[in-house]
Amino acid sequence: MAKNFLTDENFEKLHKVIEEHKDMQGPLMPILHEAQHIFGAIPIEVQKVISEKLHTPLAEIYGVVTFYSQFTLEPKGEYLISVCLGTACYVRGAQQLIDKISEMTNVSVGTTSPDGKFSLEATRCIGACGLAPVLTVNEDVYGRLTVNDLPGIMSKYQSAN
Repeated sequence: MAKNFLTDENFEKLHKVIEEHKDMQGPLMPILHEAQHIFGAIPIEVQKVISEKLHTPLAEIYGVVTFYSQFTLEPKGEYLISVCLGTACYVRGAQQLIDKISEMTNVSVGTTSPDGKFSLEATRCIGACGLAPVLTVNEDVYGRLTVNDLPGIMSKYQSAN
């Protein structure tokens, strides 16, 4: 990543969150949610701190982080591009959209660009089957797409900032 998210300041915030939650029943999930908010992800360094402070095995924390899809081990990019691979989207060309986006951004599925600008993920049905194939960029939804639509969509985000 271009910027370091594992700062002393962020670890201080994490310690405060752990102190606030550690005596609660079932503190792990709220702490993990807050940790993800603070760091943008829950990498192993953060998991180790939580493990030590809660006296919980690191393997248990890692298991929770990797089980729930809302948690991530690596920070997502400024623009999270999600392409639906549900049945309707897939049969209408979603894989070609992923291939083209990957080519345009130099980001493969499940990774983030070195500059931290783009992350690409393949998702399951997002409930917009009538608009298949569908992709989202953060909160923006684009439907009934072809590969030819992508340069116009992506230029909006590539030129931002």
